[in-house]
Amino acid sequence: MCYSERLLLLGILLILLPVAPTAWPQCYETGNYSSNSPYRANLVGLLASMSSNTKIDYGFYNFTAGENSNKVNAIAFCRGHLTPDFCRGCIKFGSNDLLQNCPHQKEAIYWSADCTVRYSNRSIFGVMEEWPTTAFYNRLNPPDVEGFNNVLRPLLDRLTQRTALGNSTLKFAVGSVEAPYFQRIYSLLQCTPDLNSLDCKICLEGLVGYTSYCCDGRKVGGVFLAPSCYLRYEIYSFYPLAEQSPPPSSLPPPIAQPVPPPPLQLPPPAQGTKRNTTRTAIIIVAPTLVGIILVVSIIYSFLRVRKRKDHFETMDEIGNVESLQFDFDIIRAATCDFSDANKVGKGGFGPVYEGKLPNGQEIAVKRLSRNSGQGNLEFKNEVVLVAKLQHRNLVRLLGFCLEGNERLLVYEFVPNSSLDHYIFDPQKRANLDWESRYKIIKGIARGLLYLHEDSRLRIIHRDLKAANVLLDIEMNPKISDFGMARMCVLDQTEGRTNRIVGT
Repeated sequence: MCYSERLLLLGILLILLPVAPTAWPQCYETGNYSSNSPYRANLVGLLASMSSNTKIDYGFYNFTAGENSNKVNAIAFCRGHLTPDFCRGCIKFGSNDLLQNCPHQKEAIYWSADCTVRYSNRSIFGVMEEWPTTAFYNRLNPPDVEGFNNVLRPLLDRLTQRTALGNSTLKFAVGSVEAPYFQRIYSLLQCTPDLNSLDCKICLEGLVGYTSYCCDGRKVGGVFLAPSCYLRYEIYSFYPLAEQSPPPSSLPPPIAQPVPPPPLQLPPPAQGTKRNTTRTAIIIVAPTLVGIILVVSIIYSFLRVRKRKDHFETMDEIGNVESLQFDFDIIRAATCDFSDANKVGKGGFGPVYEGKLPNGQEIAVKRLSRNSGQGNLEFKNEVVLVAKLQHRNLVRLLGFCLEGNERLLVYEFVPNSSLDHYIFDPQKRANLDWESRYKIIKGIARGLLYLHEDSRLRIIHRDLKAANVLLDIEMNPKISDFGMARMCVLDQTEGRTNRIVGT
């Protein structure tokens, strides 16, 4: 089997393999109701009324029924490209699914590729909620991970802005972009239209961030879900082809409407059950067969390249080390011979200097303490490992320098200093409004999750503090001083470990 044939087979498999189940109901454990309670009567009637309402044709429903402790609030919204009849059918199916899978919970949510249905005994209208967040993604990787991610992220950022600019009846955007090896990446983003633009943007940015620390361009498709927003991208079109998002509806914004409770009964099962069963069987069997073919193809390809890969593996590793090593004289000149004027801070590992390389790139140089018990080879190996950890909320390690007893780490320069300079300075603290603080908190959480769960190494940062969170020119947080515990010794009571950790 030649390379082009294997690539064609891989492309077919990528299209056939499903990203996730077709529906995802989730029950909240925030309170229960009994089978004969007024709450259940209100809930059943409310869900039935939403799915049968023919007066609303823009795909968003927010209804309420009952009073006081028996009051039920419900929201349903369909993907913006669906017809009203198809939308109501999806809402009906989702309502039945919730009543069957969450028979006593006062709060639940149903996600599918076509619609979202949720209800609660608390107020949910106009409230942005990012939790719970759920994600399903294709387990296959694109051939060019970096190239794929370089076009995916700008597409998602662009669609986030367009979605947030929607009106009170529709906040929805679709778009596509050319990608390496594949014809296009297609994406769809949506918020509940009762959110304001800022809340919609924040909700979608959370899901876009989720794509970074869960997949980071390493997956060819995914669905990312929150109660108030939705994101999906694939390498095939899953919506009607159109480069521009559909125009917002000119209808007035929906108003929560009280619905009288009908007689207590479960809605009849949705039509087409037999057809759904057949489709479910196909969904289960087809991926299994495709998976077997994929495994055989991967094994064949692996055996063909294994010897060649083993031959070059050692040389590649040496090349990585050499590409990260800086000349000592260049670093000394960049920092004006480590002058006090260039010193920008001092941590437990040693002083930090600002510098500029001959090509104009600004750097930060950390001059490590000289009492490390490591040898040069071990130090180099650990620098290579840490340098491979790259995330937008981590300070990037550019390389290192060894000269006699000198051990230097070279980082990207982060211009706005550390977070503690803003928190504990009365004047600078005024620059941190609530939106900025929320942005910083989210960024720190994303960086930690990447270190603790999603990085190539498992790194536990044991000394996270404001001084170890740097802020770039746009006030995005970047965690520093991770993975350094084995590069230098703080005191003689600390033993050396076999796991890279924080300070």
